[in-house]
Amino acid sequence: MNGTGTTPTEVPEERRHTGTVRLGDRARDAAAPDDITRYAPEWLQLREGADAAARASELLDPLRIRLANLPRRADGFVIHDLGCGTGSMGRWLAPRLDGPQHWVLHDRDPYLLHFAAAGSPRSAADGSRVTVETQRGDIGRLTADALAGASLVTASALLDVLDADEIEALAAACAGAGCPALLTLSVAGRVELTPAHPLDAEIAGAFDDHQRRDGLLGPEAVGTARDAFSRHGATVRVHPSAWRLGPDESALTAEWLRGWVGAAVEQRPELAGPAEDYLRERLAACGAGELGVVVHHDDLLALARPVGGA
Repeated sequence: MNGTGTTPTEVPEERRHTGTVRLGDRARDAAAPDDITRYAPEWLQLREGADAAARASELLDPLRIRLANLPRRADGFVIHDLGCGTGSMGRWLAPRLDGPQHWVLHDRDPYLLHFAAAGSPRSAADGSRVTVETQRGDIGRLTADALAGASLVTASALLDVLDADEIEALAAACAGAGCPALLTLSVAGRVELTPAHPLDAEIAGAFDDHQRRDGLLGPEAVGTARDAFSRHGATVRVHPSAWRLGPDESALTAEWLRGWVGAAVEQRPELAGPAEDYLRERLAACGAGELGVVVHHDDLLALARPVGGA
């Protein structure tokens, strides 16, 4: 992210594997705007179908009811997409909501913002117009004032790369603005591989520890967010949103495996030897169409109390 048009670097191993790679910088990153780790759009393109299939559509009806009860605006719903990456959330959600929508796409990477704006949907479920704007900046500084007039805050793969203070700030901002939040695809700390292997549990445990590095919440993020939004008066619903990867998703499974094992070894270097053999076996099974993987995530819908209302 050293400037618009710069070729993206490879997705770091520690982020490409999670099933919840966030395409944008961590909110509290102290780096200067022109010194930001970039996440390759190719990874999002590879995972977008699995993301779309996993997101919890069960949360859409309560969200639609809340949106229907909001005061009507001339420009329709205003939706802020935090850490938007290349815009997959908008491509999934906008065509599932009726009415005109204006999406505000937030990310620190102008390269990714360009992808997101260019690939955004142009019409809602009922054919109403969808428009977009982009905002480059640090979502860790997002306040209730910045969200004034927002109908919805949304994000994918965001919560598990935040710490407790950042989640508290997000909940406070949404509560202060009186807008709901739909936060999808946060890692849940559970992975199932079929057939099983004796090293599965050890790799998974090391990976989960890696997710918690530097004060990040990793698998505890959804529980922390549920508590934070509830303290601020929101009604919170959580629903599972697992990736279910089979032979048709072998390319995604292989990339996920490399990153998942790589993060485990980074966390516990003594695993390097056994993990090399493990990865080789798992990739061979994946290539033969003989490996199934379930990566568990959770989606969270927080319905904040409307400003000035009950």
